[in-house]
Amino acid sequence: MKNSKKLIAILAVIAIIAGVFVACSAKTSTDENATQASGAESKETLVMATNAEFPPYEFHEGDAIVGIDAEIAQAIADKLGMELKIEDVAFDSIIPGVQAGKYDMGMAGMTVTDERLKSVNFSDSYAKGVQVVIVKEDSDIKSVDDVKGKKIGVQTSTTGDIYASDDYGEENVTKFDNGAVAVQALVSGKVDCVIIDNEPAKSYVEANKGLKILDTAYVEENYAICFNKNDTELQEKVNGALKELIADGTVEKIVSKYIKA
Repeated sequence: MKNSKKLIAILAVIAIIAGVFVACSAKTSTDENATQASGAESKETLVMATNAEFPPYEFHEGDAIVGIDAEIAQAIADKLGMELKIEDVAFDSIIPGVQAGKYDMGMAGMTVTDERLKSVNFSDSYAKGVQVVIVKEDSDIKSVDDVKGKKIGVQTSTTGDIYASDDYGEENVTKFDNGAVAVQALVSGKVDCVIIDNEPAKSYVEANKGLKILDTAYVEENYAICFNKNDTELQEKVNGALKELIADGTVEKIVSKYIKA
């Protein structure tokens, strides 16, 4: 009887010890899982503002935003170990949004200009752009010199808008929310020409019969990424990643995918 009681007591102690080990093991496993989950959740997000109406740099493909800028931004985020989030906004909202800290950076086929440098900082250039003039095939505008005195359509706050307003006067420039609307204004006769980047210009001319691009380029420019002036740390990180992606041929490969030589 006494031996039986001793046996029961020993078994009870063993059960308690086993329970402690199981509890400790479960706690350790839970803590590890929590740490792993916390690590996954703490991956920093890189918020990029763009205007997805500028093919082939950024445009919609179903629900996704794709294009040169989207792919380069994703490659930069991957280099930095960050999660990329793209916000599609009006072009003239990008710089104010970056200034206000709403977005980490702006990338939308954006040219570095003295005026913009007053508001934001820029990365190194990652692509070159050319501003061109779209006209109707039977237009009397045969060269850039013939644009003077004509009604010019542009996308608001783009370099086409800035240059045309400076060169030909605000009174001759009509601003539209995006390039597609500006081109439709040309088709319907509301403007005589549209000044816009060469690559989206090709898409618009292909989609609208009776239009052509003048042989002479209007302006040549460099595209870069803009940042809040106070966020020089992010600017340096992104610029470092961009330099590596240019050096290893990634940027050229992405650009070549959308723009054939």
